[in-house]
Amino acid sequence: MSWFAPPRRIDTQVFARLPDHFRNARRSAWADANQGGRAIDSFLEGPSFDRDGRLYVTDIPFGRIFRIDPDGEWTLIAEYDGWPNGLKIHADGRIFITDYKRGLMLLEPGSGQVTPFLETVATESFKGVNDLVFGRSGTLYFTDQGQTGMHDPTGRVWRLGSDGRLTCLVDTVPSPNGIVVDPEESFLLVAVTRANQVWRIPLPASGITTKVGVFVNLHGGPGGPDGLALDRDGNLLICHTGFGSVWRVSPVAEPLDRIVSCAGVGTTNLAFGGPDNRSLFITESRTGSILRAELETPGLAMYSHA
Repeated sequence: MSWFAPPRRIDTQVFARLPDHFRNARRSAWADANQGGRAIDSFLEGPSFDRDGRLYVTDIPFGRIFRIDPDGEWTLIAEYDGWPNGLKIHADGRIFITDYKRGLMLLEPGSGQVTPFLETVATESFKGVNDLVFGRSGTLYFTDQGQTGMHDPTGRVWRLGSDGRLTCLVDTVPSPNGIVVDPEESFLLVAVTRANQVWRIPLPASGITTKVGVFVNLHGGPGGPDGLALDRDGNLLICHTGFGSVWRVSPVAEPLDRIVSCAGVGTTNLAFGGPDNRSLFITESRTGSILRAELETPGLAMYSHA
């Protein structure tokens, strides 16, 4: 039973496609574990815009970071021994990467050098960090997914303060993935891929984690919720990987729109950009493409924190 009318359909178009000279389909250790051993030429993730309107994306299995200019031209910025997933640009210009193999990393875009920022917690490795977001205070929140799921609900959500203090907020999540924080930094929303849910994690002044709940349930499918983004009105956009769609739901989780992939079903992550921040750019991992959709409500600015 559905309580709501079908959401409005919004179509996409291909903005850019990974050029052929960057493609070499082959097996890799990451794809063996996460893509059923398929030979793949890329797996795009982590879209994020810099202040010059250039789009950065990661390529997990081959340790590559690309930058795409507004005309759709690709430049290989870095290639290193890692599995880069999420990427966000701090207000001070530093580029942070959540690397599944190596922890939190920093990218220097001029030289392409990638260096460790936080590789372990109390000398133990992370399970496999996935995505990240900065609050307005400069606090970094990130997910630690690894191979967790319904069989092993031990994924974690971490908070790293600007003072360097690391705190685990939740350690019982079956596959934490995309993550966003509201402008007031009063709660997090976390994609829980294997449960096909998005969880809401309050951020009280006490610092104590309480009343974590389900914000929205997706219908299911072979994948689940992946990357997340917020628009200026507080609506949540949810990449549904395996279903080739992005859902847009209201601040009270009412379904509003379904943004439909014109390429494959691997809609992994998303970022707002373009004129007035009204264009939505989506990484589609199956075809190595960046999709674009035009929306009425602009995205939440990413450089609003102190």
